[in-house]
Amino acid sequence: MATNVNAHITGTVWKIEVKAGDAVSEGQICVILESMKMEMPVEAPVSGTVESISVTEGQAVNEDDVLLSIA
Repeated sequence: MATNVNAHITGTVWKIEVKAGDAVSEGQICVILESMKMEMPVEAPVSGTVESISVTEGQAVNEDDVLLSIA
């Protein structure tokens, strides 16, 4: 079952550090969000493979929006 990785703040997707198919480790930075001129890393909550990415760089996101899923 896939695990969704959600935004923990409202902001803009500044950089996506992974792509679909990449293996990730728990705690690895997957996405960097920008909010109020601060960069906030979003880490993988589990180890696995990036199944899909739901956002693009520059996209505005709200708190709890799905950024990507890890299977």
